[in-house]
Amino acid sequence: MWSTVSSTPGQSELVRQSWSRSAAHRVDPAGGPGRRLLDPDELRDRCEASPLTGLIPIARALLLGENARDGDALVALGDADGTLLWVEGDHDLRAAAESMSFLPGTDWSEAAVGTSAPGTALALERPVRVHHGEHFARSARSWSCLAVPLRDPETGTVLGVLDLTDRTGNIRTHGERLLIATAYALQQELLVRRLRESASTPRLPAEVSSANVALGPDTRVPSSDATPPRALGLEVLGRDLGILRGPDGEARLSARHAEILTLLSWHPQGLTAERLADLLYEREAPLVTLRAEIVRLRRVLASVGITTLGTRPYRLEPGLDSDVRRVLCLLDRGAHRQALAALTGDVLPSSRAPGILTIRDQVRERLRESLLAGAAVEPLLEFARGPHGIDDLEVWRMCLQLLPACSPRRAGVLSEITRITDELDGPPHG
Repeated sequence: MWSTVSSTPGQSELVRQSWSRSAAHRVDPAGGPGRRLLDPDELRDRCEASPLTGLIPIARALLLGENARDGDALVALGDADGTLLWVEGDHDLRAAAESMSFLPGTDWSEAAVGTSAPGTALALERPVRVHHGEHFARSARSWSCLAVPLRDPETGTVLGVLDLTDRTGNIRTHGERLLIATAYALQQELLVRRLRESASTPRLPAEVSSANVALGPDTRVPSSDATPPRALGLEVLGRDLGILRGPDGEARLSARHAEILTLLSWHPQGLTAERLADLLYEREAPLVTLRAEIVRLRRVLASVGITTLGTRPYRLEPGLDSDVRRVLCLLDRGAHRQALAALTGDVLPSSRAPGILTIRDQVRERLRESLLAGAAVEPLLEFARGPHGIDDLEVWRMCLQLLPACSPRRAGVLSEITRITDELDGPPHG
């Protein structure tokens, strides 16, 4: 996965090419890297133009944690040209880094500074690590850094670079997986935001949004008269309390109402009262209990403009779209990356309703089977590293089969296969 540059005798071809590019760009090893500093207006324009700057809070939380200024490393984000847009971390490290112009507004491309993790990662479009004397510029040779390109999740175009820097070199042993995982999280967040925007859901008025904080389950959020009606929709992925959108607004659902609507959405042909009760309750419950819930649910539906809950059987007409159905539609289209991004969690993860447990398992199995049947290696690896794929031997073996023979990622995949196999075999007998 990682490409390492070295300035020692017997340099690899990769290193010779990197240093050759640096020389061709007339970079002076004795000069200060990143000499040109954008003025505040130029830097602001760069930040506004980059789709990555809105992801900085996520990068900060994942790489620096709560004590962002008291850690042992710096985190930096650069745009596709290599200009640093954000640098944060330990106060003393930041002060020292500024002495070599490692600060927002400076150009850290190979053309400006020679071989460095952010610049070389952009030049090669792959993760790179550079340790101490491996830097081209002498002023950077007391630093160690890792960098990963950040790509457009749909087109694969490089949008920028994420960098982790320290002076001790400790990040080489504990930072690589964290940086790759963070880059993946940022790219998936970018895709999720695009999917939400493409759904054309109009914003609520500011006064309504503020009031939302105090709203409880099954509370209607009225829509603005100035916005067009919302399409019907149910959100239950990664949520214990679902959200229902109707033509007249949206409502937060109680856990039980979220379960009922999820079951009716999953069974568009409808469910009898007896069958719905079987799917809903862990233990046998009188039908009067279910009917009381349906009465309350009708009020919630009516509050958002949905009045088509039929009886005998219970059925929503027209059918209710949901984020679960949208994930399945993406899988049916072979859009595996988009499906992984849209699958923000399990269906009602805290629910123990028998029917919800079945839906949850079926969604997981549909995702797994679709990936194994026709996914490229990248989405399959994403699934393998997730909570439902990490111990799946068949998935890891398929990843190994799809990876090119020369891929450096094969070693990591083989390590996971060995781990799972050893766990299946159990401890050795004494």
